[in-house]
Amino acid sequence: MNIKGEFVIGASAVTGSASAFRAIDPSTGQHIEPPFGAATLDDVERACTLAAAAFDSYRETSLAQRAAFLEQAAQNILDLGPQLIERAMQESGLPQARLEGERGRTVNQLRLFAKVVRDGRWLGAALDSALPERVPPRPDLRLRKIALGPVAVFGASNFPLAFSVAGGDTASALAAGCPVVVKAHGAHPGTSELVAKAIMAAVASSGLPEGVFSMLHGDGRTIGQALVGHPAIKAVGFTGSRQGGMALVRAAAARDEPIPVYAEMSSINPVFVLPAAMAGGAAKIGSGFVDSLTLGAGQFCTNPGLVVALDGPDLETFCDAAATALQGKAASTMLTPGIHAAFNSGVERLSKADGVKLLGRGQQGTSACAGQAALFITDAAAFLANPELEEEIFGASSLVIRCGDIAQFRQVAEHLDGQLTATLFVAEGDREAATHLLPALERKAGRILANGYPTGVEVSYAMVHGGPFPATSDSRSTSVGATAIDRFLRPVSYQDLPTWLLPEALQDNNSLALWRLRDGELEKA
Repeated sequence: MNIKGEFVIGASAVTGSASAFRAIDPSTGQHIEPPFGAATLDDVERACTLAAAAFDSYRETSLAQRAAFLEQAAQNILDLGPQLIERAMQESGLPQARLEGERGRTVNQLRLFAKVVRDGRWLGAALDSALPERVPPRPDLRLRKIALGPVAVFGASNFPLAFSVAGGDTASALAAGCPVVVKAHGAHPGTSELVAKAIMAAVASSGLPEGVFSMLHGDGRTIGQALVGHPAIKAVGFTGSRQGGMALVRAAAARDEPIPVYAEMSSINPVFVLPAAMAGGAAKIGSGFVDSLTLGAGQFCTNPGLVVALDGPDLETFCDAAATALQGKAASTMLTPGIHAAFNSGVERLSKADGVKLLGRGQQGTSACAGQAALFITDAAAFLANPELEEEIFGASSLVIRCGDIAQFRQVAEHLDGQLTATLFVAEGDREAATHLLPALERKAGRILANGYPTGVEVSYAMVHGGPFPATSDSRSTSVGATAIDRFLRPVSYQDLPTWLLPEALQDNNSLALWRLRDGELEKA
C-alpha cells in the first residue's frame, strides 16, 4: 500500500487542504516524505456527522458481526506486513523488535475485544419479573447497557500502534458499539494512514455504515478541540501529557452537553523496596530496576520514576549496582525532538534542585534525539518539601529517596499524587511493613505489583491501566484490558415493554445464550 499523505473520512481517503506537514525521523532529524495535509473544520464536521448517522445502526449490529469486524481489522493490520513496521521505525526511532511486539499487542487486543463482544457479559443483562400481587406491585423491569455514542480518540506519541489509530481506546469503543473518529498523532502520520486504511477496508468488507470509523490529521488544539466540542461526540479517549489531557477535560466540561474524557496523563510509578527484600538482593534489584528504567528510552507511562528505600549499607549496594548498570546503557533515540528537548530540560531542572545529587548517567548518544539516562538521589525530607521533585520527566530519569525509618515509607506514599502503578519489593521479613503500606498504595494507584517492574502492561481481563488523578482523569476506568469497554457504555432500563419491542438480549427465550441476572439469580440459557 502506498502512503499518499491522506486521512480517512468514512469510506473516503482524503488529502487535507489545510497546512501541510511532514513526519520527522528522530534518529536523523530529517523530514520524511510524503507531505500530509491537515484536516479542516469542514472535515471534522463531515467525519462527526457520518459517525452520528452510523451510530444507531452500528450499535445494534449482532454480536457476531461486530466481533467479526474487529477480527477483520486485526487481520488487515497484519496483512500490511513489513511496510507497517518499517514506516513506524522511521517515524518513531523505535527498534524493529519493539514494534513487531507492539503490532502483536495491537491485533491481540482487537481479538480480545472480539471475544468480549461475543461473550456478551458486558451488556449487564438483568431481568426483574413483574410482581402484580405485591403491595405496591412491581412492574416488569429489564436492563442492558448500550453504547454512549461516537467517540473521539487521540493517538499517543509513545505507542504508534497499540495506543494509536487502532489502539485500546479505538478497539474498546468499537467493541461497545461506538463509531470512532481518531485524531492521529502528528509524529507518525504515515503509520497512522496505513492502519486507518486497514480499518476502513474492514468496515467496508463487514457491511457496516461508513461512519463507523474516520481518522484525521491536524493540529491538536484546532482539530482536537473541534472534535471534543462537536455535539455528535459523546466521549473522549486520550493518552498523553497532563497539560493536553486537562485541556480536553476543560473543553468537554464547557460544552452545553458535558461529556466524559478518559485521559491517561501523568505517573511516576513509585517502587518501594522494603528492608528485608533489599537485604536479600540489593544489587540484583538495582540492575533490574535500570533495565526497566531505560526500556524504550524510558518512554512508557509506567516507567519507574521513583525508588523509595531505607537508608543504609543495603541502599548503597543498590545505588552502586544501579549506577554501574546505567553506565553500560547506550542512549536510545527518543520519539520526537520535542520529547527529547523536554526530557533534557527536566533532567537539568532536577540536577539543580536543592538536596538532589546525581548518582549516574547512561552513555551519550550520537543520534539527533538520543536520550541519556539519568539517576538521582535525595532524602525523604527534601522530597516531601519540594513538589517539583514529584513532577514526571518523560524518559529514562528516576529519583531515589532515602528514608530514615520505615515510617517515612508511608509518609512518602501518602504524599504522592495518584499513580498508574505502585511496586513493592518484599520478602517474608517485610510482612508487617508491607501490610501497613498497602492501604495507602491502594488509594494511590490503579495497579500494585510485587517483586517485579511496572513497564509491562498485559492486555487481559484482570488488568487495570488507570489510577487516581493525575494518572487519569477518571479513576474508575482502565484504558487497557477487557473492562476498558465499560467506559463507553451506559445502562438503560426497560419497563413493561411488549416482547416484540424488547432488545434481543432481554427477551425471555435468551436466544443469544447470555449470562443474565434473573430475579437476582445468575442464569444462562
